[in-house]
Parts: sequence; C-alpha cells; structure tokens
Amino acid sequence: MIESRLSTTISYIVLSLALVFALGPLALMVLNAFKTTPEIITSPLSLPAELQWSNFTRGWEDARLGETMWNSAKVTGMTIFLVLTTGSGAAYVLARRKIGAWKQVSAYILATTTAPIQLFLFPLYFGFAKAGWINNPIAVSFVYCAMFSPFAIMLLRTYFIAIPKELEEAAELDGANAWQVFWRVMLPIVSPGLLTVALIIGLYCWNEFLIASTFLQSRDEMTAVVAFSLLSGQYTSDWGQIMATAMIIVLPILMLFLLLQRYFIDGMAGGSTKG
Repeated sequence: MIESRLSTTISYIVLSLALVFALGPLALMVLNAFKTTPEIITSPLSLPAELQWSNFTRGWEDARLGETMWNSAKVTGMTIFLVLTTGSGAAYVLARRKIGAWKQVSAYILATTTAPIQLFLFPLYFGFAKAGWINNPIAVSFVYCAMFSPFAIMLLRTYFIAIPKELEEAAELDGANAWQVFWRVMLPIVSPGLLTVALIIGLYCWNEFLIASTFLQSRDEMTAVVAFSLLSGQYTSDWGQIMATAMIIVLPILMLFLLLQRYFIDGMAGGSTKG
C-alpha cells in the first residue's frame, strides 16, 4: 500500500515537472506579449503594468500576418492532401499485398525518416532554381510530402493490417473492385489514423522554417514563420511585438489541436497497438 502511494506520488511529481517544462514557454510568451520591451528585459516573469494591445496590431501589420498566414495555410493544406492521398495508397498496398522485397522497402522507408533534410537542401535548391520552381508553394508542398510520407506510410500501414481480411473479401464478393474496396471500405475504417497523420503533418508544416525560407523567398509567397523571423533586428528587437506575433501564429494550430485532441490521442493509441 505504501509502495503504491509512493509510486503514485512520484508519478504526479514527474508529470507536474513535465507540464511545467511543456507549458512554461507558452505561458511566458502569453505573459510577455502584453508588455513593453523594457518590462520584458527587466522582469520577464512579472505581470504587465499596462496591457500593450498595440503589440498585436503592430505585429500583424509588420509581419503581414493576414497574407503570410494564408500562405502557410495553402502550403500546409496542399502537403496534407498530397501525403494522405499518396501515403494511404502506399500503406494499403504494403499492408494487403505480398511484397517479396518488403524488408528492403521497410529498411528504405525507415532510413529516409532518419536522413536530415540538410543533405538534400543544396541539390534540391539548384534543381528547383533550374526548373524555375523557386517561390512555388506547390513545389514546396512536394518537398514536404517527400519528407513526411515515410512516417505517414508506416503509421497508416498498422491501421490497414488491423482490419480483418474477411471484411475486404466480403466487399469483393459483393462485386466491389479494388478501388471501391480501398475508397469505400478501408479508408473510412482508418479515418482516425488519417486524422492523426493530418494533425502531425499540419503542425510540422505550419512551423517549418528551413525549407520555407529557402524556397519561398518572395515577399508575396513567404510563410508566417519566415515573416516572423524578419521581425528580429540586427541591433535591437521589439520583444513585445515579437511575442505577440508568435502568439498569433501559434493560436490557430493550437486551437485546432485542442478541438481535435480526443481524436488525435485515440488515433495515436490505435496506431501504436494495432498490427
């Protein structure tokens, strides 16, 4: 009994510390978004003497968030569409069809998840420049698709494996062809996995900086994160404005995650236990 209480207490302490480390930066961002730069520098943990709402208006205007956040949304949406359409098909084939070279395919997919994008950055840039694809959001979406597809394929494959084969055979006996089985039977069943993949990839794409800053250099095509990075000056920075802008950029994806967190958690749990 005493050991059980001790383990419970330790668990709560560890979880509380993890919560502080996870939410601490967000809390500091929200707190300092309403303060002036001198207040932030002198006392970043104190409450603001007066709420500085102008930080948000200046951040919105200087970072052109109305335009740049729309650019981020376009790139993120196209990436999610590409990954889900190609990744779900590949995962279905790998889960349902006998592939003699499955070990080699699996090793290749896992290897691509560990290879850093920096290895391919210069060749990609020269290729994009020669093809005239710099400042092309669709081309950048294909780069993101290549980056995130291995993860999506491996996760979705576990969902397809968990579906009983009898269900697929019953649909085929009813006259459904391979496409109808995949589209009308399999995809609705693995929808929690699709939503999980969409949320994770959406989060990464929305916050991604290296690829976006390399291939989307035009003022009209840059994403919100790239525009945000330009707010920091070489010699001085308005930290109140920077914190307020960061808060605006984080808010949409945070609200989306909070609204869909139950489905996200169910999807991750299902993907980790099935197959």
